Amino acid sequence: MTAALVLLGMGASSAVAQSPAEIARQHHQATATTIVTDFREFLSIPNVASNVSDMNDNAAFIQDYIASRGFTSKVVSAGGAPYVVAQRPGSDDAPTVLVYAHFDGQPVIPSQWSSPPFEPTLWTDNPLKAEAKILSWDQEAFDPSWRVVARSAGDDKAPVIALMAAIDALVAAGKMPDVTVKLILDGEEERGSPTLAGVLDQVADDLVADVMLFCDGPMHQSGRRQLVLGVRGSMTVDLTTFGPNRPLHSGHYGNWAPNPNEILMRLFLSLKDDKGRVTVAGYSDDVRAVSEREMSAVTAMPSVDAQLKRELGLGNNEVSGERLESAIMRPAIVVRGISGGGVGPEARNIIEPTAQASLNLRLVPGQKPEALLAALKAHFEKTGMSVSSEGPDVGASREQHLQMVPRPGGYRSFRTSIDADVVGDLKVILDRLGNQETLITPTMGGSLPIYLFEDNLEAPIVILPVANHDNNQHGRDENLRLKNLFDAIEMYAEVLVGLSDE
Repeated sequence: MTAALVLLGMGASSAVAQSPAEIARQHHQATATTIVTDFREFLSIPNVASNVSDMNDNAAFIQDYIASRGFTSKVVSAGGAPYVVAQRPGSDDAPTVLVYAHFDGQPVIPSQWSSPPFEPTLWTDNPLKAEAKILSWDQEAFDPSWRVVARSAGDDKAPVIALMAAIDALVAAGKMPDVTVKLILDGEEERGSPTLAGVLDQVADDLVADVMLFCDGPMHQSGRRQLVLGVRGSMTVDLTTFGPNRPLHSGHYGNWAPNPNEILMRLFLSLKDDKGRVTVAGYSDDVRAVSEREMSAVTAMPSVDAQLKRELGLGNNEVSGERLESAIMRPAIVVRGISGGGVGPEARNIIEPTAQASLNLRLVPGQKPEALLAALKAHFEKTGMSVSSEGPDVGASREQHLQMVPRPGGYRSFRTSIDADVVGDLKVILDRLGNQETLITPTMGGSLPIYLFEDNLEAPIVILPVANHDNNQHGRDENLRLKNLFDAIEMYAEVLVGLSDE
């Protein structure tokens, strides 16, 4: 970190002065109803990124919400969903902190939810637990263990509310530091931020900062705070296999006509060995080696594998004996979904003409998307398939053709050096929050568009997750535990003050 970022001294007055976290705690305890009501209102605005009108409504809410905290803002777009770029000025000689969060969410299937995804509901616990019950919003006090259930409760609307509450607390106490706070809030992260590069072309000069904080993701599964240095990259590839050019009776033609579902299954089985490791030649050739300090950081983390297996009803993991934190530092190929024919009441005794699948490729530092696509295409060709982005040619053997189509968007991976000054500085700040020592996590399993900021800005970048690990993000009954919201307010207050001048 630059010399401008000086950690606050812990002088003799610290014994009696309130810490920033204590100031924030008193504030959120006194104003919990207002904070929770604001969060509820924000979550009530539908936010599937493909609906630009809804995303504009979200952006308008944000602009109104942050304006009363001294922010000036503008909405920026580059042919996609809106981004909100904002600034709360401080003094010229104080550091500038740039904060990223996103306000879009994954698509929803309302029929699968225990309560409507855009009608935020208060629950006693995670709705996936049988004993969880719905509560009234009319409460004199809010138990920190309660959950707010709605799309984007955990991923990723909470940071906007928590950061503003932290600023409110510091301002009310006369302790707001002179730091300049800048925001870039993403309205299309769940789609791969496909127009972010164009947005940065327009506003990169507005985002110059001394440090960038990515506020997204869950806490460690142990419940410990974590300072995260990187994320895996992500790409999506759609596959289609082919059989007869019309549906065939499975009795008349079974054992004779090639079945595209079975062709797809054989291709899947060729991607990994029986221990779950990717076997595609060249797929891992460019992987950057994990450093000794990074591995030491992983080893220092509390093991959560046994806990997670109990939680998830699993007897084992893909690579037996490998801990989760090590597994997510390797490249992955994940089958997102399969479609071909019907099941249950929709099942029919036919051989379908086509079968489709969607693969998610998770990248680690060193890997390049174009190289992975080339390796995957070559792998499928070695199995005897003809591979292209189009369907089979007229007159060609349909069963030997694979249509492979990469989806637009997606991210390269990113990892800040564990030796960077900002890592040590922020760990000192976060450790002031008490309880247990902050974990240093080299890589988080999810993906974020951090590489674009790395390419366009010079500020060191770290990730500050706040959500509970069991927030069901991307799935049904997404939720945020209220304690995580309140803890985030305290953390942001501590960080803003800690990054200020002495």
